[in-house]
Amino acid sequence: MAEKHSPSSLGIICRKSMLCFFLFASSLFMLSWYFVLHSTSSSGFIDLSLLPHPKFTSVIGNGNSSSWNRKDVEPSIGNRAILVDNEEQEENPQKKDDIGGVKCSSFDNNSRQPLKIFMYDLPSEFHFGLLDWKPQGDSVWPDLRTKVPEYPGGLNLQHSIEYWLTLDLLASEVPGIPRTGSAVRVRNSSEADVIFVPFFSSLSYNRYSKVNPQQNKSKDKLLQEKLLKFLTSQKEWKRYGGRDHVILAHHPNSMLDSRVKLWPAIFILADFGRYPPNIANVGKDVIAPYKHVIRSYVNDSSDFDSRPTLLYFQGAIYRKDGGFARQELFYLLKDEKDVHFQFGSVQKDGVGKASRGMHSSKFCLNIAGDTPSSNRLFDAIASHCVPVIISDDIELPYEDVLDYSQFCIFVRTSDAVREKFLLNLIRSIKKDEWTRMWQRLKEVENLFEFQYPSREGDAVQMIWQAVARKVPAIRLKLNKLRRFSRFGTQKDGELRKIPSPGNFW
Repeated sequence: MAEKHSPSSLGIICRKSMLCFFLFASSLFMLSWYFVLHSTSSSGFIDLSLLPHPKFTSVIGNGNSSSWNRKDVEPSIGNRAILVDNEEQEENPQKKDDIGGVKCSSFDNNSRQPLKIFMYDLPSEFHFGLLDWKPQGDSVWPDLRTKVPEYPGGLNLQHSIEYWLTLDLLASEVPGIPRTGSAVRVRNSSEADVIFVPFFSSLSYNRYSKVNPQQNKSKDKLLQEKLLKFLTSQKEWKRYGGRDHVILAHHPNSMLDSRVKLWPAIFILADFGRYPPNIANVGKDVIAPYKHVIRSYVNDSSDFDSRPTLLYFQGAIYRKDGGFARQELFYLLKDEKDVHFQFGSVQKDGVGKASRGMHSSKFCLNIAGDTPSSNRLFDAIASHCVPVIISDDIELPYEDVLDYSQFCIFVRTSDAVREKFLLNLIRSIKKDEWTRMWQRLKEVENLFEFQYPSREGDAVQMIWQAVARKVPAIRLKLNKLRRFSRFGTQKDGELRKIPSPGNFW
């Protein structure tokens, strides 16, 4: 007699059957695609980094699982590798012309056209006038053939990118100045890839953000208001709503009063710590390095054994926002004999002490402060002291072409503040591994150096190249906005938005 099923049990059986069929079909589909990809003769047909680990694919390719086993897996600690090769021969060592995982050719400008930049001739009060430079005649710019205005030293230097980029654009028009041409100034804005706004916003904040007794507004705020009025009245801004403009706001508090209204532009920033994502984000904007403050380690002949300090930190300990970890780590590490963790400032030869301390340390802590980034990372790179980054929300300069894991250690904040976790991790890194990272630091340090005249592969050129990589996305967005331009329905570059029904999706 046939077994009878209730309606509810029949539903369960049907659902199980459908699930089994779906899983079988999915498996068959994935295997089919694998064999298609596996058999293609074009090595560039697919990004192989998206495929599973080669140990896994060899199981299918070889028809057995003997080439991969548990010994190929180790626990994940910090940023250490999860999958490791047990074969006698390591992966192909990186060639000397590789920088941080990317070949030098990636930074080669000879194979590409320079970025064409239109720069506004803003009055000197927005740029070199903030350095107490006085214009001569009708020109708003200094004559670089005679004297280059100096930028103030101390902590002002760390956010000085506006100065170096502006000098580089001016130098592109002066014959005889030896410079690398990742970017050139053009006089016709219709020929430009981007529009550059030469406002020294970080210097303006550092020097003029305080309100004097006889003022209702600070000079910094007044300059921002004047700049906003100027930009929004220009045909270049109106043409695309400012989307092709480049604005420098490297200090976290610079452009504080006008950034909300200038959001369509490309911001060049230190991080996104004080920006809502609709104003600044990694898709639209560029992260630039700080200019390091401590002395570069020239002719570094040190090694693992000649650097006596294991772990180094000197700076402000009690911070707000994401910087609580500094205080926690201070109490965890302050009594460790091979760790230097002390309060420090630029006063009383603070820069000299930090330079000597970092030059004699194996690892240097870079902990989030009031914002996710700090100059300490770039001080560590200049010292060839392997950075230990404890900042969950940090964004790093040119990370789309540079693999920081080759010369930095990344530790999650929640792990770092666990007792003994950080020290155990650092002490597990032996001499050979440290030496590889130390060597890589020496290879990449030039990518973070600001100088005038600019040279091949330095920070100025790397920032211009990072801006250039944003141009295709800008063009795509602008071309889409022009689809219905003949009908005149858009306002300030925006298409009309027709609301969708609430149940549309």
